Amino acid sequence: MALEAKLVQKLSQSLLMTPQLQQAIKLLQLGRLEYIEAIQQELLENPVLEELKEEEGSREGESQEERNGNRNEKETQDSLKSANESSADQSPVAWEDYLESFQDYRGAASPKGLSDFDDRPSVENTLTKGETLREYLVSQIRMAELEPNDQTVVVNVLGNLDRNGLLCCSYEEIAEEARTTVDHVAQVVGSLSELDPPGVFARNVGECLLFQLEALGKGESLEARIVIHHLDKLERRKYDAIAKEEGVTVEQVYEAVKAIQTLEPRPGRQFADEETRYITPDIYVYKVGGEYVISLNEDGMPRLRVSPYYLDILKRSGEENEPNRAYLNDKLKAASWLIKSIHQRQQTIYKVTESIVKHQREFFDYGIEKLKPLVLKDIADDIGMHESTVSRVTTNKYVHTPQGVFELKFFFSTAIKTANGDVSSSSVKERIKQIIGEEDASNPISDQRIVELLGEENVQIARRTVAKYRESLGILSSSKRKKLF
Repeated sequence: MALEAKLVQKLSQSLLMTPQLQQAIKLLQLGRLEYIEAIQQELLENPVLEELKEEEGSREGESQEERNGNRNEKETQDSLKSANESSADQSPVAWEDYLESFQDYRGAASPKGLSDFDDRPSVENTLTKGETLREYLVSQIRMAELEPNDQTVVVNVLGNLDRNGLLCCSYEEIAEEARTTVDHVAQVVGSLSELDPPGVFARNVGECLLFQLEALGKGESLEARIVIHHLDKLERRKYDAIAKEEGVTVEQVYEAVKAIQTLEPRPGRQFADEETRYITPDIYVYKVGGEYVISLNEDGMPRLRVSPYYLDILKRSGEENEPNRAYLNDKLKAASWLIKSIHQRQQTIYKVTESIVKHQREFFDYGIEKLKPLVLKDIADDIGMHESTVSRVTTNKYVHTPQGVFELKFFFSTAIKTANGDVSSSSVKERIKQIIGEEDASNPISDQRIVELLGEENVQIARRTVAKYRESLGILSSSKRKKLF
Protein backbone atom coordinates (compact mmCIF):
# COMPACT_ATOMS: atom_id res chain seq x y z
CA MET A 1 0.00 0.00 0.00
CA ALA A 2 1.53 3.26 -1.14
CA LEU A 3 1.84 6.19 1.27
CA GLU A 4 1.10 9.64 -0.05
CA ALA A 5 0.41 13.13 1.37
CA LYS A 6 -3.07 14.59 0.84
CA LEU A 7 -4.92 17.75 1.77
CA VAL A 8 -8.31 16.90 3.26
CA GLN A 9 -10.97 19.51 4.03
CA LYS A 10 -13.18 18.59 6.99
CA LEU A 11 -16.18 20.41 8.46
CA SER A 12 -16.78 19.94 12.20
CA GLN A 13 -18.31 21.74 15.14
CA SER A 14 -16.44 22.55 18.34
CA LEU A 15 -17.11 24.62 21.44
CA LEU A 16 -14.59 27.38 21.97
CA MET A 17 -14.05 28.69 25.49
CA THR A 18 -14.12 32.41 24.87
CA PRO A 19 -12.86 34.73 27.61
CA GLN A 20 -16.45 35.81 28.25
CA LEU A 21 -17.60 32.21 28.69
CA GLN A 22 -14.67 31.45 30.97
CA GLN A 23 -15.59 34.45 33.10
CA ALA A 24 -19.22 33.32 33.36
CA ILE A 25 -18.19 29.81 34.42
CA LYS A 26 -15.74 31.21 36.96
CA LEU A 27 -18.39 33.45 38.54
CA LEU A 28 -20.82 30.55 38.69
CA GLN A 29 -18.59 28.35 40.81
CA LEU A 30 -17.31 31.02 43.21
CA GLY A 31 -18.51 31.11 46.79
CA ARG A 32 -20.01 34.25 48.28
CA LEU A 33 -16.79 35.82 49.59
CA GLU A 34 -14.77 34.95 46.48
CA TYR A 35 -17.60 36.23 44.28
CA ILE A 36 -17.65 39.61 46.04
CA GLU A 37 -13.85 39.84 45.74
CA ALA A 38 -14.03 39.06 42.01
CA ILE A 39 -16.63 41.78 41.46
CA GLN A 40 -14.59 44.29 43.43
CA GLN A 41 -11.57 43.43 41.28
CA GLU A 42 -13.60 44.04 38.12
CA LEU A 43 -14.68 47.40 39.53
CA LEU A 44 -11.03 48.33 39.96
CA GLU A 45 -9.96 47.18 36.50
CA ASN A 46 -12.90 48.41 34.41
CA PRO A 47 -13.51 52.19 34.63
CA VAL A 48 -16.86 51.86 32.84
CA LEU A 49 -18.27 49.79 35.71
CA GLU A 50 -19.50 51.41 38.88
CA GLU A 51 -21.39 50.20 41.93
CA LEU A 52 -25.01 51.24 42.15
CA LYS A 53 -25.84 52.62 45.57
CA GLU A 54 -28.97 51.51 47.38
CA GLU A 55 -30.63 54.93 47.31
CA GLU A 56 -30.02 55.19 43.57
CA GLY A 57 -31.41 51.80 42.73
CA SER A 58 -34.53 51.64 44.93
CA ARG A 59 -37.73 52.13 42.98
CA GLU A 60 -41.24 51.56 44.15
CA GLY A 61 -42.85 48.41 42.74
CA GLU A 62 -39.62 47.05 41.24
CA SER A 63 -38.01 43.89 42.61
CA GLN A 64 -34.34 43.70 43.48
CA GLU A 65 -33.69 40.99 40.91
CA GLU A 66 -35.26 43.13 38.20
CA ARG A 67 -33.18 46.13 39.24
CA ASN A 68 -29.97 44.08 39.15
CA GLY A 69 -30.78 42.26 35.94
CA ASN A 70 -33.26 43.58 33.41
CA ARG A 71 -32.75 47.29 34.01
CA ASN A 72 -28.94 47.13 33.92
CA GLU A 73 -29.02 44.85 30.91
CA LYS A 74 -31.35 47.13 28.99
CA GLU A 75 -29.43 50.23 30.06
CA THR A 76 -26.16 48.69 28.92
CA GLN A 77 -27.54 47.59 25.57
CA ASP A 78 -29.10 50.99 24.87
CA SER A 79 -25.94 52.76 25.97
CA LEU A 80 -23.75 50.59 23.78
CA LYS A 81 -25.98 51.21 20.79
CA SER A 82 -26.08 54.95 21.33
CA ALA A 83 -22.32 55.09 21.85
CA ASN A 84 -21.63 53.28 18.61
CA GLU A 85 -24.00 55.54 16.70
CA SER A 86 -22.61 58.78 18.12
CA SER A 87 -21.37 61.28 15.55
CA ALA A 88 -17.75 62.23 15.13
CA ASP A 89 -18.26 66.02 15.44
CA GLN A 90 -19.38 66.07 19.07
CA SER A 91 -17.60 68.30 21.54
CA PRO A 92 -14.94 66.95 23.92
CA VAL A 93 -15.45 66.43 27.63
CA ALA A 94 -15.83 69.58 29.75
CA TRP A 95 -13.33 68.58 32.43
CA GLU A 96 -13.61 71.96 34.19
CA ASP A 97 -17.34 71.52 34.74
CA TYR A 98 -16.79 68.03 36.02
CA LEU A 99 -14.06 69.06 38.46
CA GLU A 100 -16.12 71.97 39.74
CA SER A 101 -19.02 69.65 40.54
CA PHE A 102 -16.75 67.25 42.40
CA GLN A 103 -16.91 67.62 46.18
CA ASP A 104 -14.23 66.21 48.43
CA TYR A 105 -15.46 64.73 51.69
CA ARG A 106 -12.97 66.87 53.58
CA GLY A 107 -15.42 69.73 53.25
CA ALA A 108 -18.07 67.96 55.33
CA ALA A 109 -18.96 69.26 58.76
CA SER A 110 -17.84 67.63 62.01
CA PRO A 111 -17.97 68.53 65.73
CA LYS A 112 -14.53 70.13 65.26
CA GLY A 113 -15.59 72.15 62.26
CA LEU A 114 -14.48 71.10 58.81
CA SER A 115 -13.27 67.52 58.84
CA ASP A 116 -9.90 66.55 57.42
CA PHE A 117 -7.94 63.38 56.74
CA ASP A 118 -6.11 63.90 60.03
CA ASP A 119 -9.38 63.65 61.96
CA ARG A 120 -9.81 60.02 60.95
CA PRO A 121 -8.04 57.24 62.88
CA SER A 122 -5.41 55.27 61.04
CA VAL A 123 -6.14 51.78 59.81
CA GLU A 124 -3.69 50.38 62.38
CA ASN A 125 -5.81 51.89 65.17
CA THR A 126 -9.00 50.25 63.95
CA LEU A 127 -7.71 46.68 63.54
CA THR A 128 -6.85 44.10 66.16
CA LYS A 129 -4.22 41.42 65.76
CA GLY A 130 -3.67 38.56 68.14
CA GLU A 131 -0.20 37.72 69.42
CA THR A 132 1.40 34.78 67.67
CA LEU A 133 3.25 31.98 69.40
CA ARG A 134 6.57 33.17 68.01
CA GLU A 135 6.01 36.73 69.22
CA TYR A 136 5.06 35.45 72.66
CA LEU A 137 8.21 33.34 72.88
CA VAL A 138 10.45 36.14 71.60
CA SER A 139 9.12 38.46 74.30
CA GLN A 140 10.26 35.93 76.92
CA ILE A 141 13.61 35.19 75.29
CA ARG A 142 14.49 38.90 75.23
CA MET A 143 14.28 38.96 79.02
CA ALA A 144 16.72 36.05 79.31
CA GLU A 145 20.47 36.41 79.22
CA LEU A 146 21.70 34.49 76.21
CA GLU A 147 25.29 33.70 75.41
CA PRO A 148 26.46 35.03 72.03
CA ASN A 149 26.99 31.50 70.70
CA ASP A 150 23.42 30.55 71.73
CA GLN A 151 21.69 33.20 69.65
CA THR A 152 22.17 31.46 66.30
CA VAL A 153 20.74 28.23 67.73
CA VAL A 154 17.75 30.08 69.21
CA VAL A 155 17.00 31.74 65.87
CA ASN A 156 17.07 28.37 64.08
CA VAL A 157 14.94 26.71 66.74
CA LEU A 158 12.30 29.44 66.56
CA GLY A 159 12.28 29.27 62.79
CA ASN A 160 11.55 25.54 62.85
CA LEU A 161 8.53 25.60 65.17
CA ASP A 162 5.26 24.43 63.65
CA ARG A 163 1.85 25.84 64.50
CA ASN A 164 1.50 23.40 67.42
CA GLY A 165 4.70 24.64 69.09
CA LEU A 166 6.69 21.50 68.23
CA LEU A 167 9.99 21.29 66.39
CA CYS A 168 9.60 20.12 62.82
CA CYS A 169 13.24 19.11 62.36
CA SER A 170 15.90 17.15 64.25
CA TYR A 171 18.69 18.44 66.49
CA GLU A 172 21.19 17.29 63.86
CA GLU A 173 19.63 19.51 61.19
CA ILE A 174 19.61 22.52 63.53
CA ALA A 175 23.23 21.87 64.53
CA GLU A 176 24.28 21.72 60.89
CA GLU A 177 22.48 24.96 60.07
CA ALA A 178 23.82 26.77 63.15
CA ARG A 179 27.32 25.25 62.69
CA THR A 180 27.48 23.85 66.19
CA THR A 181 27.19 20.49 67.97
CA VAL A 182 24.10 18.43 68.70
CA ASP A 183 24.85 18.62 72.44
CA HIS A 184 24.87 22.39 72.25
CA VAL A 185 21.48 22.39 70.49
CA ALA A 186 20.05 20.01 73.11
CA GLN A 187 21.34 22.28 75.88
CA VAL A 188 19.72 25.37 74.35
CA VAL A 189 16.42 23.57 73.69
CA GLY A 190 16.47 22.30 77.27
CA SER A 191 16.64 25.86 78.59
CA LEU A 192 13.98 27.05 76.13
CA SER A 193 11.62 24.25 77.19
CA GLU A 194 11.17 26.05 80.51
CA LEU A 195 9.36 28.90 78.74
CA ASP A 196 5.62 29.30 78.65
CA PRO A 197 3.53 27.56 77.35
CA PRO A 198 4.81 24.31 78.89
CA GLY A 199 5.75 21.65 76.35
CA VAL A 200 6.89 24.00 73.63
CA PHE A 201 10.06 23.15 71.63
CA ALA A 202 9.46 19.39 71.95
CA ARG A 203 10.22 17.17 68.96
CA ASN A 204 7.10 15.01 69.31
CA VAL A 205 3.97 14.62 71.39
CA GLY A 206 5.62 12.24 73.88
CA GLU A 207 8.46 14.66 74.55
CA CYS A 208 5.94 17.51 74.82
CA LEU A 209 4.03 15.67 77.56
CA LEU A 210 7.28 14.83 79.32
CA PHE A 211 8.36 18.49 79.33
CA GLN A 212 5.07 19.39 81.00
CA LEU A 213 5.40 16.64 83.60
CA GLU A 214 8.93 17.79 84.43
CA ALA A 215 7.63 21.35 84.86
CA LEU A 216 5.12 19.95 87.38
CA GLY A 217 7.86 18.11 89.26
CA LYS A 218 6.72 14.68 88.00
CA GLY A 219 9.75 13.75 85.93
CA GLU A 220 10.18 10.44 87.78
CA SER A 221 6.49 9.65 88.33
CA LEU A 222 4.32 6.86 86.96
CA GLU A 223 2.86 9.36 84.50
CA ALA A 224 6.33 10.07 83.09
CA ARG A 225 7.14 6.35 82.79
CA ILE A 226 3.88 5.76 80.93
CA VAL A 227 4.68 8.60 78.51
CA ILE A 228 8.24 7.35 77.94
CA HIS A 229 7.64 3.61 77.65
CA HIS A 230 3.93 2.96 77.07
CA LEU A 231 2.57 5.72 74.86
CA ASP A 232 1.47 3.20 72.22
CA LYS A 233 -0.40 1.13 74.81
CA LEU A 234 -1.95 4.29 76.21
CA GLU A 235 -3.34 5.08 72.76
CA ARG A 236 -4.84 1.59 72.51
CA ARG A 237 -6.14 1.84 76.11
CA LYS A 238 -4.22 -1.28 77.19
CA TYR A 239 -4.22 -0.22 80.84
CA ASP A 240 -3.94 -3.76 82.19
CA ALA A 241 -0.75 -4.34 80.16
CA ILE A 242 0.73 -1.07 81.46
CA ALA A 243 -0.09 -2.05 85.06
CA LYS A 244 1.53 -5.45 84.62
CA GLU A 245 4.77 -4.11 83.15
CA GLU A 246 5.06 -1.30 85.70
CA GLY A 247 4.15 -3.54 88.65
CA VAL A 248 1.25 -1.33 89.79
CA THR A 249 -2.51 -1.76 90.04
CA VAL A 250 -4.89 -0.86 87.23
CA GLU A 251 -6.44 1.77 89.52
CA GLN A 252 -3.06 3.49 89.80
CA VAL A 253 -2.76 3.47 86.03
CA TYR A 254 -6.23 5.02 85.79
CA GLU A 255 -5.18 7.86 88.10
CA ALA A 256 -1.99 8.42 86.12
CA VAL A 257 -3.94 8.51 82.86
CA LYS A 258 -6.31 11.09 84.34
CA ALA A 259 -3.31 13.31 85.09
CA ILE A 260 -1.91 12.81 81.57
CA GLN A 261 -5.25 13.79 80.05
CA THR A 262 -4.97 17.22 81.69
CA LEU A 263 -1.79 17.97 79.71
CA GLU A 264 -1.74 19.85 76.39
CA PRO A 265 -0.30 17.82 73.47
CA ARG A 266 -0.34 20.92 71.24
CA PRO A 267 0.90 23.87 73.33
CA GLY A 268 0.70 26.29 70.42
CA ARG A 269 -3.01 25.71 69.88
CA GLN A 270 -4.06 28.74 71.95
CA PHE A 271 -2.02 30.99 69.63
CA ALA A 272 -3.62 29.76 66.42
CA ASP A 273 -3.88 32.77 64.11
CA GLU A 274 -6.74 31.40 62.02
CA GLU A 275 -9.75 33.67 61.89
CA THR A 276 -13.19 32.18 62.33
CA ARG A 277 -15.09 32.31 59.06
CA TYR A 278 -18.81 32.67 59.55
CA ILE A 279 -21.08 31.29 56.88
CA THR A 280 -23.42 33.76 55.23
CA PRO A 281 -26.18 31.90 53.37
CA ASP A 282 -26.51 32.61 49.67
CA ILE A 283 -30.17 31.55 49.66
CA TYR A 284 -32.97 31.64 52.21
CA VAL A 285 -35.83 29.14 52.15
CA TYR A 286 -38.85 30.13 54.25
CA LYS A 287 -42.09 28.29 54.82
CA VAL A 288 -45.02 30.62 54.26
CA GLY A 289 -48.30 28.89 54.89
CA GLY A 290 -47.92 25.49 53.30
CA GLU A 291 -45.41 26.47 50.64
CA TYR A 292 -41.68 27.21 50.63
CA VAL A 293 -40.48 30.58 49.38
CA ILE A 294 -36.95 31.02 48.01
CA SER A 295 -35.13 34.31 48.42
CA LEU A 296 -31.63 35.12 47.20
CA ASN A 297 -29.47 36.90 49.76
CA GLU A 298 -28.47 40.17 48.10
CA ASP A 299 -27.22 41.88 51.28
CA GLY A 300 -23.68 43.13 50.80
CA MET A 301 -23.57 42.03 47.17
CA PRO A 302 -22.25 44.68 44.75
CA ARG A 303 -24.85 45.95 42.29
CA LEU A 304 -23.28 47.12 39.08
CA ARG A 305 -24.18 49.52 36.31
CA VAL A 306 -22.43 51.24 33.42
CA SER A 307 -21.05 54.61 34.41
CA PRO A 308 -23.12 57.45 32.84
CA TYR A 309 -20.00 59.60 32.89
CA TYR A 310 -18.05 57.38 30.50
CA LEU A 311 -21.13 56.86 28.35
CA ASP A 312 -21.30 60.61 27.94
CA ILE A 313 -17.64 60.62 26.88
CA LEU A 314 -18.41 58.02 24.22
CA LYS A 315 -21.31 60.07 22.92
CA ARG A 316 -19.21 63.23 22.63
CA SER A 317 -15.94 61.78 21.36
CA GLY A 318 -15.18 62.04 17.67
CA GLU A 319 -12.85 60.37 15.21
CA GLU A 320 -9.90 62.32 16.56
CA ASN A 321 -10.26 60.32 19.81
CA GLU A 322 -10.56 56.96 18.08
CA PRO A 323 -8.00 55.15 20.34
CA ASN A 324 -9.82 56.28 23.48
CA ARG A 325 -13.16 55.48 21.92
CA ALA A 326 -12.06 51.95 21.00
CA TYR A 327 -10.73 51.39 24.54
CA LEU A 328 -14.00 52.53 26.14
CA ASN A 329 -16.03 50.45 23.71
CA ASP A 330 -14.08 47.34 24.71
CA LYS A 331 -14.60 48.12 28.38
CA LEU A 332 -18.28 48.77 27.77
CA LYS A 333 -18.73 45.38 26.10
CA ALA A 334 -16.86 43.70 28.98
CA ALA A 335 -19.08 45.47 31.50
CA SER A 336 -22.20 44.45 29.61
CA TRP A 337 -21.12 40.81 29.55
CA LEU A 338 -20.25 40.87 33.25
CA ILE A 339 -23.66 42.22 34.21
CA LYS A 340 -25.33 39.55 32.06
CA SER A 341 -23.17 36.85 33.68
CA ILE A 342 -24.10 38.04 37.17
CA HIS A 343 -27.79 38.04 36.29
CA GLN A 344 -27.48 34.56 34.78
CA ARG A 345 -25.63 33.33 37.86
CA GLN A 346 -28.40 34.47 40.19
CA GLN A 347 -31.08 32.92 37.99
CA THR A 348 -29.24 29.59 37.85
CA ILE A 349 -28.77 29.46 41.63
CA TYR A 350 -32.47 30.16 42.08
CA LYS A 351 -33.51 27.42 39.62
CA VAL A 352 -31.23 24.81 41.22
CA THR A 353 -32.46 25.66 44.73
CA GLU A 354 -36.07 25.56 43.57
CA SER A 355 -35.53 22.08 42.12
CA ILE A 356 -33.79 20.86 45.29
CA VAL A 357 -36.72 22.07 47.41
CA LYS A 358 -39.09 20.21 45.13
CA HIS A 359 -37.10 16.95 45.35
CA GLN A 360 -36.32 17.18 49.09
CA ARG A 361 -39.66 18.50 50.35
CA GLU A 362 -39.80 15.95 53.19
CA PHE A 363 -36.38 17.05 54.44
CA PHE A 364 -37.55 20.65 54.73
CA ASP A 365 -40.65 19.45 56.59
CA TYR A 366 -39.20 16.83 58.96
CA GLY A 367 -35.39 16.93 58.96
CA ILE A 368 -32.40 14.92 57.86
CA GLU A 369 -34.04 11.58 58.60
CA LYS A 370 -36.28 12.16 55.58
CA LEU A 371 -33.50 13.13 53.18
CA LYS A 372 -33.94 11.30 49.87
CA PRO A 373 -31.26 9.95 47.54
CA LEU A 374 -30.43 12.56 44.93
CA VAL A 375 -27.80 12.91 42.21
CA LEU A 376 -26.77 15.83 40.03
CA LYS A 377 -28.45 14.31 36.99
CA ASP A 378 -31.86 14.50 38.67
CA ILE A 379 -31.58 18.26 39.11
CA ALA A 380 -29.94 18.76 35.71
CA ASP A 381 -32.78 16.95 33.93
CA ASP A 382 -35.38 18.87 35.92
CA ILE A 383 -34.08 22.36 35.05
CA GLY A 384 -32.69 21.52 31.59
CA MET A 385 -29.03 22.14 32.33
CA HIS A 386 -25.84 20.10 32.23
CA GLU A 387 -24.66 18.20 35.31
CA SER A 388 -21.40 20.16 35.37
CA THR A 389 -23.37 23.41 35.65
CA VAL A 390 -25.35 22.04 38.59
CA SER A 391 -22.10 20.90 40.20
CA ARG A 392 -20.61 24.39 39.90
CA VAL A 393 -23.74 26.01 41.30
CA THR A 394 -23.89 23.75 44.36
CA THR A 395 -20.21 24.21 45.26
CA ASN A 396 -19.53 26.64 48.12
CA LYS A 397 -23.15 27.86 48.11
CA TYR A 398 -25.10 27.71 51.38
CA VAL A 399 -28.82 27.73 52.00
CA HIS A 400 -30.67 28.68 55.17
CA THR A 401 -33.56 26.28 55.79
CA PRO A 402 -35.99 25.62 58.64
CA GLN A 403 -33.69 22.67 59.51
CA GLY A 404 -30.47 24.74 59.62
CA VAL A 405 -27.79 26.03 57.25
CA PHE A 406 -26.44 23.53 54.71
CA GLU A 407 -24.22 23.54 51.66
CA LEU A 408 -26.18 22.79 48.50
CA LYS A 409 -23.91 19.77 47.98
CA PHE A 410 -25.37 18.31 51.19
CA PHE A 411 -28.65 17.45 49.46
CA PHE A 412 -26.94 15.03 47.07
CA SER A 413 -26.26 11.53 48.36
CA THR A 414 -26.22 7.94 47.16
CA ALA A 415 -29.08 5.51 47.67
CA ILE A 416 -29.20 2.54 50.03
CA LYS A 417 -31.85 -0.04 49.22
CA THR A 418 -34.24 -1.10 51.98
CA ALA A 419 -37.44 -3.10 52.23
CA ASN A 420 -39.38 0.16 52.21
CA GLY A 421 -37.51 1.69 49.25
CA ASP A 422 -34.29 3.62 48.83
CA VAL A 423 -32.96 5.82 51.64
CA SER A 424 -30.20 8.42 51.57
CA SER A 425 -26.75 7.54 52.86
CA SER A 426 -26.78 10.87 54.71
CA SER A 427 -29.90 9.86 56.66
CA VAL A 428 -28.22 6.54 57.53
CA LYS A 429 -25.17 8.42 58.83
CA GLU A 430 -27.43 10.59 60.95
CA ARG A 431 -29.13 7.47 62.35
CA ILE A 432 -25.74 5.94 63.22
CA LYS A 433 -24.80 9.18 64.97
CA GLN A 434 -28.04 9.06 66.97
CA ILE A 435 -27.53 5.43 67.99
CA ILE A 436 -23.99 6.11 69.24
CA GLY A 437 -25.13 9.29 70.97
CA GLU A 438 -27.66 7.29 73.03
CA GLU A 439 -25.27 4.49 74.04
CA ASP A 440 -23.99 3.72 77.51
CA ALA A 441 -20.46 5.19 77.74
CA SER A 442 -19.31 2.26 79.90
CA ASN A 443 -20.65 -0.25 77.37
CA PRO A 444 -20.47 1.31 73.87
CA ILE A 445 -22.29 -0.24 70.93
CA SER A 446 -20.17 -2.18 68.46
CA ASP A 447 -20.39 -1.75 64.69
CA GLN A 448 -22.01 -5.19 64.40
CA ARG A 449 -24.70 -4.21 66.88
CA ILE A 450 -25.36 -1.04 64.85
CA VAL A 451 -25.81 -3.25 61.77
CA GLU A 452 -28.40 -5.30 63.68
CA LEU A 453 -30.27 -2.21 64.92
CA LEU A 454 -30.39 -0.77 61.40
CA GLY A 455 -31.56 -4.15 60.12
CA GLU A 456 -34.51 -3.96 62.50
CA GLU A 457 -35.38 -0.68 60.73
CA ASN A 458 -35.18 -2.43 57.33
CA VAL A 459 -31.83 -0.82 56.46
CA GLN A 460 -29.49 -3.58 55.32
CA ILE A 461 -25.84 -2.52 55.21
CA ALA A 462 -22.54 -4.30 55.88
CA ARG A 463 -20.45 -3.82 59.02
CA ARG A 464 -17.60 -2.32 57.00
CA THR A 465 -20.04 0.27 55.65
CA VAL A 466 -21.03 1.19 59.20
CA ALA A 467 -17.33 1.54 60.09
CA LYS A 468 -16.75 3.76 57.03
CA TYR A 469 -19.70 6.00 57.88
CA ARG A 470 -18.64 6.17 61.54
CA GLU A 471 -15.10 7.22 60.60
CA SER A 472 -16.44 9.86 58.19
CA LEU A 473 -18.39 11.29 61.15
CA GLY A 474 -15.20 11.44 63.23
CA ILE A 475 -16.46 8.85 65.75
CA LEU A 476 -13.99 6.43 67.35
CA SER A 477 -14.44 2.67 67.49
CA SER A 478 -16.30 1.13 70.43
CA SER A 479 -13.08 0.05 72.14
CA LYS A 480 -11.80 3.63 72.15
CA ARG A 481 -15.15 5.11 73.15
CA LYS A 482 -15.43 2.97 76.25
CA LYS A 483 -15.26 5.00 79.45
CA LEU A 484 -13.32 3.05 82.08
CA PHE A 485 -13.15 5.68 84.82
